[in-house]
Amino acid sequence: MDLSSAVTATVSTLRRRPADLLPFYFLGTAVPVIARVGLFVALAGTYVHFTVTGRLTDARAALADLDLTPPDPQDSEAMQAWVESVEPALSPLASPTAVLLLIAGTLATVVLAVLAYAAISAGQLSAVAGRLRGRRGLTAGIAGVRGRWLSFLGIYVAEISLWIGVTLLGSAAVAVGFLVSPFLGAAVALGVLLVGFVVLLAVRIVFAFAPAAIVIDDAGAVGALVGAGGFVRSNPADAAAYLVIAIGVLIGTASAASALAFLGAGAIVALVSAVVVAPALDVLKTTLYGDHRDAISPVSPPAAGPIDQFRSGVQRGWRELLAFVRRSPGAHVVSIAVGIGFGALGWLAVDPLVGSVTTSIESRLVGHVPPAAAVNFFGNNWVVAIATATAGVALVIPALSSIAFNGFALGATAALESNPVALVAFVLPHGIFEIPALFVSGALGIRLGVVSWRTFRGRLSREAFANALENAFWVLVGLGILLAVAGFIEGFISPYYWRPFV
Repeated sequence: MDLSSAVTATVSTLRRRPADLLPFYFLGTAVPVIARVGLFVALAGTYVHFTVTGRLTDARAALADLDLTPPDPQDSEAMQAWVESVEPALSPLASPTAVLLLIAGTLATVVLAVLAYAAISAGQLSAVAGRLRGRRGLTAGIAGVRGRWLSFLGIYVAEISLWIGVTLLGSAAVAVGFLVSPFLGAAVALGVLLVGFVVLLAVRIVFAFAPAAIVIDDAGAVGALVGAGGFVRSNPADAAAYLVIAIGVLIGTASAASALAFLGAGAIVALVSAVVVAPALDVLKTTLYGDHRDAISPVSPPAAGPIDQFRSGVQRGWRELLAFVRRSPGAHVVSIAVGIGFGALGWLAVDPLVGSVTTSIESRLVGHVPPAAAVNFFGNNWVVAIATATAGVALVIPALSSIAFNGFALGATAALESNPVALVAFVLPHGIFEIPALFVSGALGIRLGVVSWRTFRGRLSREAFANALENAFWVLVGLGILLAVAGFIEGFISPYYWRPFV
């Protein structure tokens, strides 16, 4: 199969039954949400430690008597005096137990991130391979998570180790060269730069196809690297073309992110990267490798055109959203309770800082560009909703922690607001859409967590779990509609309508 045919097959695969593939890429946005549970647990433990030992009470009492407004950073003497005045008040919080808890939480976060990334990647590529073989992608992905996560972890660790090893070896060679003479050091540095670039490029291209080899050949980490190396040797043009496309997409995405970030709309790039770019590149490389192994049957494009398919998807997403809200009142009650409860906790937690530290909605709207802001609000909020809901697959806790985190942050921000009336006026028009959407995402996360637990215990089949994932995809499409409306209002209406009256 030539590259043009592979690209056509990729587009057809993504367009035909996207709900049978994209849920695993939605799940990819949940990796940070799952990982930060470790840090949240550590922070909760630290808070309990400070409360039980009385350190928190002492710190609050000391802070209440201080002016916490920092001076002009340009005035070094005033800044130094301010730091010296605040430091004794914070000294009760300098506890060895708290430091150990935070270190443990950070390590747990890193470990959870690595394991979650490996497991979800295994699911993503397994779902792709299933679709390319004419099977249901979601059930293939669920099986892949349990059966292939260790192989994916192995190739990721191996690649990182190689990159570190090549870098250290090159650095050592350059250091030795400079010890002998500056001229020799410069010559060695140039040689290391050229050779290292070639070596690392070869490493990257082999490891790029190793995940496809795992799912197509049903191989372990070592077998996948052997298979990927064989593919690169047999099809150097296809391998090089894929690498050029991947690098081009990476550069284009980075450039778009920089430009949109300058305008305040960078969040949409993260969304497109996660749910469009990543699956497209995975399908393309798996198609190339699968054709090399004569192990796939690429699907034909759907009969409906893109516009009709988009319209049909939007209508189904809205129907599924309404149906989910009606049939899961209990999950919504829990989600709302967690959000409001932690919002109140955030409000109370910053009470010692009220009057000394302030936030201002008016200052945050300085430089507001409505079109860019509307796109950014939509992209950011939909990513949060997707990540919150899909993180629930990890046994509910990450979804609840996401709702708790957002509730706490909103409560703390509201408590410190210098103009509460302006904040309420700003939030109200878009908040009636945005806040319920985030609560629904939490309820969806609870539902997915229950289904995943029952599947893990053997009480539900993989087919039932796949059905739940597909339904969650359509509910999230419905939430995307709701958040698009909220983003438009927040970008074009919320910052302006209240100014003549407040």
